[in-house]
Amino acid sequence: MYTSFQLAKKYIHYYFTAANGKGHGTHSPFVFDFILSVLNNRQGYIPPTQIEALRQKLLKDITEIEIEDLGAGSRKGTSKKRRINKIAATAVKPKKWSCFLYRLVAHYQPKTIIELGTSLGVSTAYMSAANPVGTIYTIEGSSAIQQKAVQNFQQLGCTNIRSFTGNFDDVLPKVISDVSTIDLAYIDGNHRYAPTVQYFHQLLQKKSGHSIFIFDDIHWSAEMEKAWEEIKKHPSVTVSIDLFFMGLIFFRPEAKVSQHYSIRF
Repeated sequence: MYTSFQLAKKYIHYYFTAANGKGHGTHSPFVFDFILSVLNNRQGYIPPTQIEALRQKLLKDITEIEIEDLGAGSRKGTSKKRRINKIAATAVKPKKWSCFLYRLVAHYQPKTIIELGTSLGVSTAYMSAANPVGTIYTIEGSSAIQQKAVQNFQQLGCTNIRSFTGNFDDVLPKVISDVSTIDLAYIDGNHRYAPTVQYFHQLLQKKSGHSIFIFDDIHWSAEMEKAWEEIKKHPSVTVSIDLFFMGLIFFRPEAKVSQHYSIRF
C-alpha cells in the first residue's frame, strides 16, 4: 500500500497528464458519450436524497461492532472492533463517487450487477435506486458490517439487492453460476494483485459486449497498479478509462482497436 505522500504524488501526476474531462479531442463516440452523459452529467441524473441522509446518520453512529477484514486492510487501520462512524468515514465511497455510480447505472441500466465489498451499503443503495428493476448481488466479508448494510437497505426500501457474506473466493463463484450475464461488476475489496486478477477472470465467464467492470483504488498500491495494467491488456478489453480512484473496463464490440484513456474527474 502506498503512503499518503506517495499517493498524493501519483494523483498530481494524473491530474496534470489526464484528459480534461470535457470530451474535446476524444475520437471514440462511446467514450465521448460517457464523458457527457455520465461523468459530467450532474444535472441529468439526480439521486434520491434519502441515501445521503443515511450517510450523515452513519457518520454520527458511535456503535461499536466486531469485524473481520478478509481483504488487504484499511489505510486507517484494521482493528477488530470499529465504530460505525469510522467505517462510514473511511471505508464508504464519498458522495462524489457514489453519485458517479448512480449516474453510470442510471445511464446504462445494467440488469445484473455484482458488487464485491458491500461495506455499509451506501454505494449499493445508489446503484439500486438508479435501476430498481435490476438485481444487485453484493458480497461483504464481515458479517457484522453485512448485517448493518441489510438494515440500511431495509430502511431505504431497496428491494432489488441480494446480500451475501463470506470470503469472495468462496461466494463469488456461486453468485456467478446463478446469473446468465454480468452487466456490471464493481470490485471494491481485497486490494491485492492476485485476487483482483482472479476475480476479473471469473467475471469474464459471464460478460457481454455491453458489460462494464469497475475496479476501485487502482492506484492504491503497486500490486493494484500491476493488476490494472494486466487487466487493461486482456484481449477482450476494448476500452479502459482511468479515473485515478476508479478504473473502468469495457468490451464494446464496435471498437476495432483497444483504446485506453486517463480522464480527469
